[in-house]
Amino acid sequence: MAENVIVLGVDPGSIVTGFGVVAVENGRMRVVSSGIARVPSGEPLPERLQHIHSAIIQQIETHRPDAVAVEDLFYAKNVKSVLKLGHARGVILLAAAQSGLPVHEYAPRAVKQSVVGSGAATKDQVASMVGRLLGLDVGAVKDDEADALAVAVCHIHRMSGALVR
Repeated sequence: MAENVIVLGVDPGSIVTGFGVVAVENGRMRVVSSGIARVPSGEPLPERLQHIHSAIIQQIETHRPDAVAVEDLFYAKNVKSVLKLGHARGVILLAAAQSGLPVHEYAPRAVKQSVVGSGAATKDQVASMVGRLLGLDVGAVKDDEADALAVAVCHIHRMSGALVR
């Protein structure tokens, strides 16, 4: 892995999509930006997808990441929810592809394993470890934001072959 790299991590959702931009500089990770793109649940799906796509394009244009890391689908009982999540992931992947960026996809269990050390970690454990690794106040970031930062950290760990400092 290059000594200096910027990764955009994304936690897809059809209503709330989290994003986190993490830079590695001289072997140390730091948060460049993080947040959420929230759309009203009553909004028609095509408009929600357009909003998500625009939000990801804005992050790419603003921060110029070297790669995009996206959380993969998880299995849920509600098929409609999984389909909507798949659509959201699709526009995120499209935004990255349109920008010429490599995309890396990680299963939720792999993200938890990489960040916490257990694929069965809770959301609170992930948020806590993301806070420790990136020097953040755990209460300062929303769940979807912490999850997106975790996806970026997972990619950095996978690409570096070893934990960065």
